Amino acid sequence: MKYFYLTLALICLSNLTLYANDNKTILEITEDDFVIGSSNAPITIIEYASLSCNHCAKFHSDTLNDLKLEYVDSGKVRFVFRDFPFNYPALLGSMVLRCIPKDVRYEYMNALYQLQPKWVVRDNSQTTLELFKIMQSGGMNKEDFDKCIKNTDLENKILQGVMDAQNEFNIKSTPSFLVNGLLVEGNKSIKDFRQIIEKILSQ
Repeated sequence: MKYFYLTLALICLSNLTLYANDNKTILEITEDDFVIGSSNAPITIIEYASLSCNHCAKFHSDTLNDLKLEYVDSGKVRFVFRDFPFNYPALLGSMVLRCIPKDVRYEYMNALYQLQPKWVVRDNSQTTLELFKIMQSGGMNKEDFDKCIKNTDLENKILQGVMDAQNEFNIKSTPSFLVNGLLVEGNKSIKDFRQIIEKILSQ
């Protein structure tokens, strides 16, 4: 974990060679993805977010619930959450979310955004401690927590996802959204999403 930036750089360099020979696209939804909504929905929105990003937190607090009620629950939108960590706290948060069952991940994810000031801090050891307190309140024990944050395969998988997004769609900021393959950058209101979604549905 302490080699976060070095690992990211090495993955980036290797990806420059591998990407040209790989026909995979990040628009494909895999079993590793955290998804809400019907697989038959006509619109797929893929969010790239960093758990330490205040603009991402604002989207999750102000817009996501309305988007879910209006379009996800009605079967019009499938929403995919993907990690784009910019720093140590965000990477740590992304890792622990992947170590809990998907049926409770949505609530935990939104809780981490709401509690962002408590655990997204400059001191890495304090971040780890505060994050464990949050996860412990939901039932995660110290052994499982430590095992999760020391999982280098999981760490590398998350960082690889970052590089894939950068390589294919030049994603550099959070939140960023791919709406049926169209890149939408920055936090958007429910009004903005309505306009985008309704335009696609009318075509």
